Amino acid sequence: MESPILRTDRLELRPVRDEDIDRILEYRNRPEVTRWLLRTEVDKAHLLQRWRLAAEDPDDHGVAVTLDGVVIGTVSLTVSDGMGQPGMPPGTEAEIGYIFDTAYGGKGYATEAATAMLAYGFGRLGLRRITAGCYADNHASVRILEKLGMRREQHGIGDSWHAELGWVDGYTYGLLATEWSSTEMLPRVARE
Repeated sequence: MESPILRTDRLELRPVRDEDIDRILEYRNRPEVTRWLLRTEVDKAHLLQRWRLAAEDPDDHGVAVTLDGVVIGTVSLTVSDGMGQPGMPPGTEAEIGYIFDTAYGGKGYATEAATAMLAYGFGRLGLRRITAGCYADNHASVRILEKLGMRREQHGIGDSWHAELGWVDGYTYGLLATEWSSTEMLPRVARE
């Protein structure tokens, strides 16, 4: 499924293109970024393959985030089936994630882009619940998730392996559609 094209006041979220891969790798493999990722380094062939496969997956709604035409990050929204007994509606949950160039940090771009994806997930896709996870020590990500209005639902003690730090704590955040109330940043959705 083609990823959405979303526009906010400052950003455009659009499908990742082959020509974006070098730019994404430019910031994605920096130590200050990989420090907080599960997969600490990727090469061009792997990343290109991953985004091409994602473009074919109807449950993957990943996008490149651009500012004045420059890719400054990516946001993923992956739809899944939740836990439940027989008869549970499929495809009602998703996990959101993001990776941004630290050179653009502190200006609210990641929060703005993630807000747009939450609005898309709840509004356009009709999701019931969206979750996110992060290392507990990733304070920037914790701030973003809490600004989004997501609720910390789990504090896993020593549940996450970190290449530098060993076993560390992890957080899981969640938000229900019924709790979603942000309308001031709802994106305009466009298709080319």
